Amino acid sequence: MSVAAALRAALSASQPAVLVTITEARGSTPREAGSAMLVTADAMAGTIGGGRLEFQAIEHARRMLEVGEAAAALDIPLGPEIGQCCGGHVRLELCTADASTLQALCDDETARRRTQPAVLIFGAGHTGRALANALAPLPLSVTMIDSRPQMLEGLPEAVAAVAAALPEAEVAAAPPGAAYVVMTHEHSLDFLLTAAALARGDAAYVGMIGSATKRERLRRELCDAGREGDIAQLTLPIGGAAVRDKRPEVIAALTAAELVTCLLSSQQEMLIDRFAAASAQCNSTPVRSIR
Repeated sequence: MSVAAALRAALSASQPAVLVTITEARGSTPREAGSAMLVTADAMAGTIGGGRLEFQAIEHARRMLEVGEAAAALDIPLGPEIGQCCGGHVRLELCTADASTLQALCDDETARRRTQPAVLIFGAGHTGRALANALAPLPLSVTMIDSRPQMLEGLPEAVAAVAAALPEAEVAAAPPGAAYVVMTHEHSLDFLLTAAALARGDAAYVGMIGSATKRERLRRELCDAGREGDIAQLTLPIGGAAVRDKRPEVIAALTAAELVTCLLSSQQEMLIDRFAAASAQCNSTPVRSIR
């Protein structure tokens, strides 16, 4: 569950909560500035890196809830003093969360989705849904596309669903640098969509589920169309061939790893501004050092 979703649930249940945000991270740290978690009296969502750092933050947040403290700031060296050997240093800001905090989190989430790499999954069958589940918690903007509306029910909240009578139109409308994963219920539609994605020339990744025979058939079709060079840009089979396991969840896990490597390896994700609005009320709070 995302931090925003957890806060929405807490507010609906009239349950007090504290938002914990890393506002500064120096040296070797388990998470970057902008990482956040929500703490209630008996639960938490999100993470600032685990270990003693997170345990101390949770303990402090729950003390705040017990005494009604509105805000706090902590400086924590990640060394032997707290039993953590990262060697870096983090600054945490903690503040009680309310409706305005939730709005700031939702606004931030919407803004981040616009800048995250886009992944279009064509086909909501067993493997497509498994891939959607695998990608849902990742920093990617995922859309599931199928011509059968009933197949799009029950997807993760983070995955957009598009019922498209002409799914090839979604290829044309996709942003530059998108990834396309094709696994529909019809081979002819797979070929149409894959050829359209390859023809764009700006795809970060084009993958299609299938076999060597299926790849060869598409290669011949592309050659007949004078596009023999396009086949080199196609990933087929998706997920590689190192693990010969056809279970949808295994294929999805391997394909998700390919997509993360392709889309995020060169991405310098700037998180320093994440949750900034949500934790702005904490900025003037005196800092406490933990030794």
